Amino acid sequence: MSQRRVAVAVAVLLLISAGVAGAGLPTVTHDGRPYVELKRVAAAHGDAELEASPAGTRARLRVPGHVVTFTRNWAQILVNDTPLVLDAPVRVKRGVWLVPESFVGRVLPGLAPGVAVVTAQAGPGAPAPAVTLAELRFRSYPSFTRVVVETSGLLAYRIERQGPKEARIRLIGLAARAQAAEIRDGFVDEVRLERAGVDALLRVVFEGTAGTTRTSTLTDPHRLVLEFGRPTETGPRQEELMPLRTIVLDAGHGGHDPGAVGPTGLTEKGLVLDVTRRVARLAEEQLGVRVLLTRDADYFVSLADRTSLANRARADLFVSIHANAGRQTRADGVETYFLSSEATDSEARQVAALENGVVPLEGPPGRGGATKDIVKTILWDLAQSEFQTESSRLAEIVHDSMTQTLRIGNRGVKQAELYVLGGAAMPAILIEIGFVTNPKAERRLKDASYRDEIARAIVAGLAEYKRNWDQRKRAARAPSLVTKRR
Repeated sequence: MSQRRVAVAVAVLLLISAGVAGAGLPTVTHDGRPYVELKRVAAAHGDAELEASPAGTRARLRVPGHVVTFTRNWAQILVNDTPLVLDAPVRVKRGVWLVPESFVGRVLPGLAPGVAVVTAQAGPGAPAPAVTLAELRFRSYPSFTRVVVETSGLLAYRIERQGPKEARIRLIGLAARAQAAEIRDGFVDEVRLERAGVDALLRVVFEGTAGTTRTSTLTDPHRLVLEFGRPTETGPRQEELMPLRTIVLDAGHGGHDPGAVGPTGLTEKGLVLDVTRRVARLAEEQLGVRVLLTRDADYFVSLADRTSLANRARADLFVSIHANAGRQTRADGVETYFLSSEATDSEARQVAALENGVVPLEGPPGRGGATKDIVKTILWDLAQSEFQTESSRLAEIVHDSMTQTLRIGNRGVKQAELYVLGGAAMPAILIEIGFVTNPKAERRLKDASYRDEIARAIVAGLAEYKRNWDQRKRAARAPSLVTKRR
């Protein structure tokens, strides 16, 4: 066994011992799942040290010689430099870091051969269930190529090589037959899946020189998403030296489309219009930016017209404000979305289906009808691909501001195919400010002072994003200024 594998095995054993020691720790329910406070996990492991700030993005659990890194709202953790995927995202609720209950007693199967893995279903030493390949697929975009590995269960992986001509990703413990897929999109030549002992090896062969690599993990179903950026495409270049001046705010639904309706009749269209107006007023006062509304009264606006307005105005940001509906009346909390063809989970797909359900209301098929070009929706995320990283950053910052201010459930930052975001030629997000179908939440959302709180939380997030944006713009200009002085 290599030195690296030994180190990983030791780290896994330490995690397992922490889980055994932490058995019986009190749990809290979040997003319908059991969680444990990370500080209790650290206390149960006598030699552990915890670094976890209530407002931080990352937390670290240190055991002798090893570090476990957790990221807010992500299911992937790092044991030293090795990624593992938990069965639910890490959360921060009211400043307290929470990890899925399974973390204290189970690690991903197959991480290190010969290590007895403790699972939720079986005792120590039980054979680890095989993780099998469900589908290997890809999608090409102007600025990157996405490769998705969909599996039957949780999957550990490690990037073993990122060279100019090839990337190699070890899929630890994955049972899959060898296969290859030609891409040939001018950037990636092909993707090959090969056997490598008990693991599988994913080889991505580039036609030219590789650029950046970004990885993420999604659940329901389990997916490893790999995005390989073209070296000549680094994001929205035209904005690199431009200040943030114009924001378009989009109040969802309107007119003959009421959106979600609460138990006592609160309509989503009326709620979000009021909140959007409050956000607009505060943003203009506090941020010094121009704010445009896609609608300022109770009338219907098609999804395409909403982003067309933003594009014509050369807006820097597009923020769509909505309210949620749940099959269970107890569903509560806020969640924030950015566009992706890979939905985070089944709940994200359901939200997208609800919000995209406006399309049939936009007119009959045929000339001028919204459905005649419905096939184009498959490609709408192409328009956003250049801005996906920036949209993700905007979503994280605004979402953190809302959850920390409003003191309600944190349902996380998610991805989905939301048509209203697809046509935007700028960073774009969609905020679900609460569940009108929850009787308690409906009463809260009717209150004018609470609507003010929501608006202030959104504007505080936009202000933080603007500060971040301005800092990066100044940093981008600094080298050129130095060169000119020379």
